[in-house]
Amino acid sequence: MEGYFASYNVMICCVVLCSQRFSIKGRVYPAIVPAEDKKVTGKVLLGITPPELHILDEFEDVEYERASINVFLKDGTEKLEAYTYVWENKTDPDLYGEWDFEEWKLLHMADFLKMTRAFIEEMELPDSKTRVATYESYYKGTDNNPSHP
Repeated sequence: MEGYFASYNVMICCVVLCSQRFSIKGRVYPAIVPAEDKKVTGKVLLGITPPELHILDEFEDVEYERASINVFLKDGTEKLEAYTYVWENKTDPDLYGEWDFEEWKLLHMADFLKMTRAFIEEMELPDSKTRVATYESYYKGTDNNPSHP
């Protein structure tokens, strides 16, 4: 399975069955959780190396757990085993609605990329902060702070 990763980022289009992508109150990124009769459309990243997988694990931090799942290519030609990050707290009261990628691109992508760069720089430090701590310090007390219902 090494080298395949189901995510909401780049490469081959796929469908993850029995999952739903939610918005999270106070966050600009989504949560994927198991859900009967639901599906998530996403991408599969190919060729992920062990060091890259370690960086992804660090980035997703304690809020997510890496899970092995079956994904189906969107054109239906192939089924793959892949990893995805599933929201750790499946009954989190902060989960709501369907997360919208197009809305995220317009409203949050630029700031999220800045925060991600700060996380990458932070990883190089001997006493680096977690991604959650980096996220919270980046958005705390700024006009960029996400406001969700």
